[in-house]
Amino acid sequence: MKTVLTKILSATLLIGALVGTGISANAAGFGLDPSAPWQGFMNVFNLPSPGNYPPNLGAYQFGSGWGTADLRANWSGPVLTLSPNNIGDPNPYWYTPSGGPTATGNKIMDANMYVEIGSLPGQTVTFSATVLANTLVGSVDPNGNGWTSVAFIKDFAPDYSTFNQQTVALTPGVFSISLLTVNDPLRHIQYGFETLGPDVWATDPRLPGYGNVQIVPEPSSLVLLGLSSLGACCAWRRRK
Repeated sequence: MKTVLTKILSATLLIGALVGTGISANAAGFGLDPSAPWQGFMNVFNLPSPGNYPPNLGAYQFGSGWGTADLRANWSGPVLTLSPNNIGDPNPYWYTPSGGPTATGNKIMDANMYVEIGSLPGQTVTFSATVLANTLVGSVDPNGNGWTSVAFIKDFAPDYSTFNQQTVALTPGVFSISLLTVNDPLRHIQYGFETLGPDVWATDPRLPGYGNVQIVPEPSSLVLLGLSSLGACCAWRRRK
């Protein structure tokens, strides 16, 4: 009995390892891994004219690399939490009338948290995870501007000037998105999360009410299948 169980458990662990690697000749699968080399990039926009956001944005201001914690994308063990962005600068450029509790954000922050995996030419790339909760979407600031948050796969041109993408809204439950990449070894593939919305002062008493998104890795369906096989084996042994 122990020999049979050991073999099944070993096979299950092997399947899980193969799923975690997730790369074959023409397909690559990725999940939410806290140990992956996550990066951050922030695009900043002016506020749109009243009533036009979303989906419209004001004039583009700048974009630059940020630390993921500065995006307000934070890990607690396997749980990733995405929250409205905070800028500590009280300048009226960032807040109206200026930074402080109850100030209103004066910019739309496009926070991108992602893993860049280089080139996977002509492959189908899949990204999956589980959304525990999303209380961010649907809340709005005093200007009536709210937040959106999506998972994405992006396939950038060699100079990053353009990209193809696939996105999915972060609604509670398991998500899985796939993108067939361009067959060009000079392109750049990224997967991750994009949270878009106004900045909020870090000590604003309204901030907790604006909510957040919580995401965890998706359990491997093949590992679960292996555990089901283990249960079937044990039941068969009991019948014998």
